[in-house]
Amino acid sequence: MSQRRPMRTGAPVGAAAEAVAAAGVEAYPRIVATLIRVTGDWALAEDCAQEALTVALERWPADGVPANPGGWLMTVARNRALDVLRRATVERRKLHDLALLTPSDAQPEPEVGEDVVDDRLRLIFTCCHPALAMEARVALTLRTVCGVPTADIARLLLVTESAMTRRLTRARTRIAQAGIPYRVPNGPALTERLPGVLAVLYLLFTRGYVADGEPAFADEAVRLARLLDRLMPEQSEVAALLALVLFQHSRRDARRDAAGNLLTLERQDRSLWDRAAIAEGLDALFRVRHDGPYAWQARIAACHATSASADDTDWPTIARAYDALADIRPSPVIALNRAVAHGYAHGPAVGLVLLDTARAGGGLDGYPLAVAVEADLVARQGDRRRAAALFREAAAMVGSTSERRALRDRAAELAP
Repeated sequence: MSQRRPMRTGAPVGAAAEAVAAAGVEAYPRIVATLIRVTGDWALAEDCAQEALTVALERWPADGVPANPGGWLMTVARNRALDVLRRATVERRKLHDLALLTPSDAQPEPEVGEDVVDDRLRLIFTCCHPALAMEARVALTLRTVCGVPTADIARLLLVTESAMTRRLTRARTRIAQAGIPYRVPNGPALTERLPGVLAVLYLLFTRGYVADGEPAFADEAVRLARLLDRLMPEQSEVAALLALVLFQHSRRDARRDAAGNLLTLERQDRSLWDRAAIAEGLDALFRVRHDGPYAWQARIAACHATSASADDTDWPTIARAYDALADIRPSPVIALNRAVAHGYAHGPAVGLVLLDTARAGGGLDGYPLAVAVEADLVARQGDRRRAAALFREAAAMVGSTSERRALRDRAAELAP
């Protein structure tokens, strides 16, 4: 029989609440994933996981924080699910399977290879199934995998809480009605589905990283990218996505000045960049063995992250990377970024020619960043008056207050 580790007693209310919050970050999605697998009931799984956290908030201040907080929460959630299923007279097989889940305070936290971690991976692929609309995938991932409260997701996605509740309910119903399997696909199906999962994670990150975005999105995307990389270490594009978001997220503390104004990359104080995140990103990038779209974007981000200054940036390498990226994933935005890279690597005249080419298909019509890129290239050619006018034009087009102010500041700097 294993020996029970002692429980710390008499934890202050504040310390206990912090312990519950810390345990919930890791335990909540694991509990939800496991109970979904066993019961097939998404709402029950989420309710039981949330109730376990509530019980912990009530008991831990008096009883002390358990030696294994995650195991304690799993036990409470499991017992609650058993009670609900018994009252609902659910089929005996589900009760039997659930009864086999007997984690206790004394049991160690699950390791990476165990079923409970595989459940989280299955949950990510289920939430990101292509049968669901992208907005539904994002919302379901935040709620079920990240444990973000419905009210917070509604605020982040600019809808009412009641609307978000309906959206989540429809997504779960869609999963049940469409018979979407709760599993990680194998073989060719995995290759086909993984890009969709990565796209959801990168969309989450982008929503938090944009000028007026909600930082919680970026934080959760980085956390999920780390989890996915830990669960699928053999997948090169997973490591590439992790590297990409780490390189970009490393600049979060340097993106604004003391007054809150947005700073472009060349104006940031690089001493504020998170060197630990950059090192972690380089480690992930070292494991990339294939030239997928996230791999090329991560290499571009690495060039910026490892440059001592804006003048030291290896623009020729970045330009070649954008050439490769444009070949495998052509898009108007990639073409625009390619024009920027070549403009810095080979001169603004080259950049303007590539910008005209990027605009030819109409995909950049009404896109303020394209006007801002033209303004920057024209300024570097020496036409300050026209550049200032273009920056003002771009400012009038953007919806972000921070970006509008930054573009107007650039125009003011260049105006005669």
